[in-house]
Amino acid sequence: MKRLSIWSLALLGGVLVAVGIPPLGIWPAMLVGIACYVMATERRGSGDRSTFMLGALFAWGWLAPAMGWMWHLVPGGFVVAPLLFAVFHGVAARTAAWLTPREGSSLTQRIVVLSLAHTLAECLRYVAPFGGVPLAGMALGVADTRLSHLVRVVGPLGMSLWVFLAGGVLAELLLRRHEHGWGSRRPALALLAVLVVAQMIAQIAPTGRNLDESLRIAVVQGGGPQGVLAINSNPRDVIDRHLAATRLLDDDPPTSGIDTASGVDAASKIDLVLWPENTVDVRDFTESRVRSELQAEALRIGAPFAVGITEDAGDNFTNAQVVMNERGEEISRYDKVRRVPYGEYVPLRNALQALGAPVDRIPRDAIAGATTALIEVPKDDTDVPLAVAISWEVFFSGRVLEGVRAGGRVVLNPTNGSSYTGEILQQQQVATSQLRALETGRWVVQAATTGYSIFVDPDGHVLDRIPIGKQAVMIRDVPLRTGRTIYSYLGDNVVTAVIVAMMVAVVLRSRRRTYVRP
Repeated sequence: MKRLSIWSLALLGGVLVAVGIPPLGIWPAMLVGIACYVMATERRGSGDRSTFMLGALFAWGWLAPAMGWMWHLVPGGFVVAPLLFAVFHGVAARTAAWLTPREGSSLTQRIVVLSLAHTLAECLRYVAPFGGVPLAGMALGVADTRLSHLVRVVGPLGMSLWVFLAGGVLAELLLRRHEHGWGSRRPALALLAVLVVAQMIAQIAPTGRNLDESLRIAVVQGGGPQGVLAINSNPRDVIDRHLAATRLLDDDPPTSGIDTASGVDAASKIDLVLWPENTVDVRDFTESRVRSELQAEALRIGAPFAVGITEDAGDNFTNAQVVMNERGEEISRYDKVRRVPYGEYVPLRNALQALGAPVDRIPRDAIAGATTALIEVPKDDTDVPLAVAISWEVFFSGRVLEGVRAGGRVVLNPTNGSSYTGEILQQQQVATSQLRALETGRWVVQAATTGYSIFVDPDGHVLDRIPIGKQAVMIRDVPLRTGRTIYSYLGDNVVTAVIVAMMVAVVLRSRRRTYVRP
């Protein structure tokens, strides 16, 4: 009965973490959930080896609901992925218990090592399997708060560690609530002070700076239904919806379908019209009818278009963002590098087909691009470099950092999202775009086929949003920015190395304390 109760407490902790992540986004619930899990690990018997199960239950309770969007796209993936990641976290919990046994470590040391181990499990989840699935991370829960400014220094993994440690401090204070005197609480309070200092540093860390110019960007959202797979839709319908939305940018604004930022004159010259990912699906864009239609719109508006194009490449296809000028010339192009497993390509296709899996839902694989995550847009007599992360790529900090390191002044995130139902993934993508804005010190412009389309400033604030399903256009003057954040220099590899070093240091200190004990 006692084992069942602590397993239930660990599972409840995971569910509370899921409540803290968008779309619910009640972030204090994450701290309570982590505290529940830590208390469960501490309540097990001294010889109880159930730490693996506790860690796995905690992770499954967190990741299964937070990754519920997978059910509508790949039901088998929804079953397998949370279980696989639960195993990652179960191993992390067991490793932490082995490194810091109760007989030779303090409660604070056990909590710190447990937090570090689970963060390393998240590091693994960011790269495996099939390139990683960095969704439903704890950093998303605080993306809309000032706590998230810490990502400017340590990125999303460091932010997740901060959240885990904060929940651990809460757990230790609860576990020691019946003890007298402050001596026993001193380590936990010292750890709390470190967390507070880290946040203070984050508030004054470098954020980049504005240049003396901006880019007037019009984001086009065609709208339409959700939960529609590419094989079940007519590509022309998507084109027509986005052409209709683009025509809202007429010669006599304002129009009811145009949302403009405060103080922005919709009639003023637009510098770039941004269409979402996959809005043009043709065999060959160069010879397609839609190219002529887009050229006519570019001439009418007097601005280049950045268009999401899917076109044939032999038996496969490419997914690219193409910049086309008013003369219909392709002047810049970026092909998506990070493809969606079981969305744009099928790993182990032959083996799964032999088992009867519905791989025909993705009849062709996308070809991965190999160019830098950057496109260039002409303005006056210069070309403005813009970082670009197509849809899924925005969940990977490294893809966005690549474009910023190459000189990107703004981050563009053209995305689709029409294959998914509900708001779990869409809300998490909004939170992700907020984190990427903070990490890079750049504006992020997200353009979606069915929503959400948003403008995010470098402080992570969502300033404009087109709702899901709505056909609309929004316009904003986006300041061009330069300069770098600390995290943009470090990246996830350095952050991961620091986490490993911290774990080694705490474990060695713990064992040295055991060795010298009389």
